Formats: sequence, structure tokens, C-alpha cells
Amino acid sequence: MGYRRSKPRGLSRRDFLKVGGAGLAGAALLGTAGCGGGEQSGGATELYFTAPPDTAGTTSKLISEFNEKNKGKYKVIFQQGNADTGQRLDKLRTQFQAGGENIDVILGDVIWTAELAESGWISDLSDRFPESQQQAFLPGSVEAITYNGKPYGMPWFTDTGLLYYRKDLLRKSGYNGPPKTWNELKQMTRKVRGESDIKFGFLFQGARSEAGVCDGCEYVWGHGGNVLDPKDPTRVVIDSPQAIAGLATERSMITDGISPEAVTVYEEPETEGGFLNGDAVFLRNWPYVYALIGTSDYPKLKPEQVGVSELPSADGKPGNGTVGDQPLYISTSSKYPDAAWKFIEFVTASEQQRFRALEGSYLPTRSALYDDPEIQDSVPVVALAKEALQHTRPRPVSPYYSDMSLEMQEQFNASLKGDTTPEEAARALKRELENIIQQGQEA
Repeated sequence: MGYRRSKPRGLSRRDFLKVGGAGLAGAALLGTAGCGGGEQSGGATELYFTAPPDTAGTTSKLISEFNEKNKGKYKVIFQQGNADTGQRLDKLRTQFQAGGENIDVILGDVIWTAELAESGWISDLSDRFPESQQQAFLPGSVEAITYNGKPYGMPWFTDTGLLYYRKDLLRKSGYNGPPKTWNELKQMTRKVRGESDIKFGFLFQGARSEAGVCDGCEYVWGHGGNVLDPKDPTRVVIDSPQAIAGLATERSMITDGISPEAVTVYEEPETEGGFLNGDAVFLRNWPYVYALIGTSDYPKLKPEQVGVSELPSADGKPGNGTVGDQPLYISTSSKYPDAAWKFIEFVTASEQQRFRALEGSYLPTRSALYDDPEIQDSVPVVALAKEALQHTRPRPVSPYYSDMSLEMQEQFNASLKGDTTPEEAARALKRELENIIQQGQEA
């Protein structure tokens, strides 16, 4: 999936916007391929679609189907980007600064909408995606593509953090269901590991990356805390007792022997491999993992051995998974926005979303598909997600998010590793986020 974000090799958004001219333009041209799209031999309009890798292969199949149906009229060229959402965004910034050549349709991350819209890099879709059409989609997914009251994207699939668990091992140790609290997860881990030879207890993503931000936020939310005040996004509240307690619980997973120290560098691939190879009792990850169980890449587990639930919390209420919508945007630099919209309409239609749900466990954004009998029977994680999506939370919604993310990555990871205490990390993060907001408002 597209959630991993490492410290970018380029500039932050704030620093980037202070710089201009030929140096950045030249760097951008080195990163672009070929000439501009347009009318090619045979009369087909070429569209460039940039997106992260799709391990299930559904994206390539849909592109091929669209190209076949529109032979001689449209041809979509798939430009596969980095799986790391931050590196993809860094490259897009550079390309847009140089004029946005070879960018028509973008598969983005929910956290991009505000920044791309504020920068004028993605199109306002109010005329193409009116409220009458929005009603067929999940409210949260529509909210994710809305900035200043206008839709800037089309919801394609959504995501949320979930808890995977070894149903067979829990049952063998006398447990009838998954843990509701983090303390219960610890108790179950100790008992199961004491009665089996399983290597790890709980695997999650704690790297200094966007994945680590998602997991860190989930611990904070699960204790009643937050990063920013939802009613006033200029007010930083990460230093609240509840937020600090969440970071302390995350750190305790390592100090209590529940998680290996390696989670401080783990992102999604490392954790999915550890769990699907049969080495862990619990895993926090996204819905796509369910589609990998029992495949040729991960043959050691069968679907009947694995359960999926909402995340635990401090008080036993359903935990709050990070919302991870992946919307489709049209670049304002596209020469063919009408053709780009035709492609977006195709891939987001019910039939295509249904295909992706069945083939890749991708959570649809069209509400009606959650009641589809075949999806409910074939992809249990989709049925669970219908409830889990009611409890999701967004990462801070801000045009300064990319800068905020870097600070959260640093402080969450430092706290998890024990380089600083949760209290010190929260106080340092509060100062840095307040500085980012102030500088953004003054810019």
C-alpha cells in the first residue's frame, strides 16, 4: 500500500516553496520520462497515470481493460511510483514545480488533498463530482477529498488499520475472541507464547516513516488523545496526558517483551511477512494483507487460521484505525482533463470496485458494495471494515501536513526506541508542530 513515508531525500513543502528557478526545474526534468502525452499514432490520446505498486495486480488489469475498450481513442500509460507515499509526493512536487509534464491522473494519499489543492496542482471536480453523485460513496471518503468545501478527487478505495490474530492459537489457549484492550493483548501474547513455539507476540509498524505515524496516532487515539484539536486544527494537543499514555503503551510493547525491538524499523512488508510466515500471534496492518493469506508467497497459513478485528484500545471500546483513503486526482497541468475523467469514472464504477474487492481485498468506497453477498462471503475483512470504518480517524488535516509528518515520524520513533521518554517526545512535538503552523500562517 502507499502509506510508508521515510525522511524525504528532497525538500519539505515549506522549504520547497521558498526555492524556485532553474535548479529545481532541471532536477525535475531528470525525473520525467519521455515527451509530453497527446495524440499518438492511431489517434489515441495518451494519459499518464501515476500510482504505487499494486501487489494484487488489479490496477494493471483494469488499465488493460480500459485501453482495450477505448482502443484508438484513449491509451492509459501506467507510471508506477514508489511504494513510499512520501517519496512519491516529493517527486510530484518537483515535477509540478517544473510544469507538471506527463501527469494526468494521480492515485494519491488522503493526506495529500489539502496540500495539492492549496498549491493549485489538482483540479476542482465540483462540476464532475456533484453532491448528487457523492451520496453513493462513504461519507468519510468524500470528506477525504474535500478541501474548503470543494471536491478535489474521486474516492477509489479506503483503508483502516486492523488487528490480525492467530485464531487457531488463541482458541488452543482458551480464548474465544481477540483482545479488546492493549493489556488483554499482552496477557494473551504471554499465554500463547508460553504454550507454543511462536517467535513473536505483536508486530506493528514503528519505523521513522508515515507507517510509524499511522501506528503512533492509533495508540494516541486509543487512549483518548489526539495530535491536533479536531475543532481547531491550529491548536496542538499532543502533550495531553491521554496522548502521552498512548505513546507510553506503544513503548511498553517492546519493554514488556510483547514486540521485538525490530518494530522500530518495521514498515508494512516486514510485518506482513513475519505474521504470514507464521512467526507472530498478532499483527497490525491494512486490509490488503487478508488477500495474501495462503498465497504462493505466503503458503504457511490458511485463511481459517487467521482472524481480523478492530484495534484494541485502553478502555475496551473499539479502537480507532487510521483512515487511509486513496483518491484519484486530475492534475491541473493535464492537457486532457475530460479523457482523464473518463478513466477515473471507469475505475471507480461499481463493477471495477467490486473486482478489486474480490481480487485484492481493497475496501470499496461505494457504500452499496458493503452489502454485496459475494463480497461478504469471499472477503470477510470487507464485512468487518463496514463497522471498523465507523471508528476511523484521520491524521492531522492540514496544508502543512507533510512538514508535520516529518516531526511526528521523528518523535514517535524516538519515543518507541526509548531514546526519549513519551513525555519529552510529546513536548518536543508540540513545539515543532506549533512552529510549523505559525510559519505556514505567516507565509
